[in-house]
Amino acid sequence: MIPKEILKKVRHIEIRTKGLVNDLFGGEYHSVFKGRGMTFSEVREYQPGDDIRLIDWNVTARCGSPFVKVFEEERELTVYLMVDVSRSGHFGTQLQFKSELAIEIAAVLGFSAIKNNDKVGLILFSDEVEKYIAPKKGRSHVLRVVRELLYHQPRGKGTSLKTALDFLLHIAKRRSVVFLLSDFMDDGYWSSLKIANRKHDIIGLQMNDPFELAIPDIGLVKVHDPETEESTWIDTSSGKERRRFEDRVTEERDTFKRECERIGFDLIHISTDKDYVEPIMTYFKKREKRY
Repeated sequence: MIPKEILKKVRHIEIRTKGLVNDLFGGEYHSVFKGRGMTFSEVREYQPGDDIRLIDWNVTARCGSPFVKVFEEERELTVYLMVDVSRSGHFGTQLQFKSELAIEIAAVLGFSAIKNNDKVGLILFSDEVEKYIAPKKGRSHVLRVVRELLYHQPRGKGTSLKTALDFLLHIAKRRSVVFLLSDFMDDGYWSSLKIANRKHDIIGLQMNDPFELAIPDIGLVKVHDPETEESTWIDTSSGKERRRFEDRVTEERDTFKRECERIGFDLIHISTDKDYVEPIMTYFKKREKRY
């Protein structure tokens, strides 16, 4: 029996994201993410302008007049939501933690997929795969996915993108659309990402907070890493210290960006201080033109 307070929160996030799914992501999602190919639908009489290569010669012989095969797009997709639940997501200096933002975006993407009659699966990971829900269709299924997103209690502290990607490669036998939501604070995963990105259609959504990119002048600050449990003091009143931090962050981001481009990995930057709709919609529109 599911507690009423859990059902209430699941229902609340469904209502809150419904407008986005219907008005924004529904149509864009459908036009951007294509099906697996074309499947036979029916035969009909030949009309001037039809491709003669589509003539069904067996039906034509039986009926005494030309008939052509009609194909339609095989729309059904399998969509995986891969969500990083490590400790580094429990950070935010704006309205939401990075983890809360990731949950809401994953819910919107899940509802959009179900609206388009696609299957949705869920992989929650930290330094291990903590939860896997096999892809299925239907509203009740996606509500279960949202429930897990909201109430899963992570066991691990760290992040292992390699472990999560290797798990995806093991369980997803057919080409799928994969939304990978993480802050990507990890290393040693590029080989697995390259292989998975070649086999599947993976879109990364990188969660960031402004304080991770630039530290304001707020005096002596103790910085704690929730994944390693290590702490260090930073004198933010020192312009030299702040510039050193920002230069290191900029270098790391530039290296990360170049590596993504090198392997053809699509990445959307999401920040806790900005609306996530605009960067996702911008990506959808660019992708539609590309394909």
